[in-house]
Amino acid sequence: MAAFLHRRAGVRLSLLLSAPLAWLGLAYLGALAALFLTAFYGTDTFTGELIRTFTWANFQDLVTTEVYRTIALRSLGVALAVTAIDLVVAFPMAFAMAKLASPRSRRWLVIAVLTPLWASYLVKAYAWRVMLSSGGLLGWGFGVTATILTLAYLWLPYMILPIYAGLERLPDSLLEAAGDLGARASRVFRTIVWPLAFPAVVAGSIFTFSLSLGDYIAVKIVGGRSQLIGNVVYDNIGAANNLPFAAAVATVPVLIMLVYLAAVRRTGALENL
Repeated sequence: MAAFLHRRAGVRLSLLLSAPLAWLGLAYLGALAALFLTAFYGTDTFTGELIRTFTWANFQDLVTTEVYRTIALRSLGVALAVTAIDLVVAFPMAFAMAKLASPRSRRWLVIAVLTPLWASYLVKAYAWRVMLSSGGLLGWGFGVTATILTLAYLWLPYMILPIYAGLERLPDSLLEAAGDLGARASRVFRTIVWPLAFPAVVAGSIFTFSLSLGDYIAVKIVGGRSQLIGNVVYDNIGAANNLPFAAAVATVPVLIMLVYLAAVRRTGALENL
């Protein structure tokens, strides 16, 4: 058997990957398939029982009802705003870590970035609730702005670390050569730093965008009466007991992410990750 596997690298690779691929197929792809299938079912309005009959009614309600269109657009706007804020904050921090800090300081800075991830999600979200309440440090109240600030804080490390990894691979000789040739800082950033760091920015944005798009806990804690896609899904699974409509709503962030990944792929950034 050992000699047979030694001569056939493809068979070895297939056996090695069979277990994780089977788990991926059952746990992830299988769950997605069940989600899409349930979205085309209906419910009995009297008993609340699931009716396994194909129907477009859930998607028709989702598209034709103005409140759901507004929630979808609001969720998209929140995800874009969180990603933009995290990019503006993370890029200079990552550049300072990768190019300005000493090797010893760099390790401590990476630990400092990772430290918030060790704390509980709920603790951090409720800490922002206390700060944003009327008697808190900021006192801005709750709503979409509070949700954006909270999510931007929660997902910031997921933007810093990919950009830091990308900038760390940027050769210092390129920056030195550009400086020796008289290029200004703005031109160095535009022609050297940004093009080479763009794939890392895309990697970070995938995390911040997708996590913000599907979040519902932070909205419950600091969002006040605001609703995003995640809250609609949760409410229809729980109080409304309308699993098919919840599944239809849950397909919206999946489709948005597919469109986002397709747009990013056209830039060639994914091939350079």
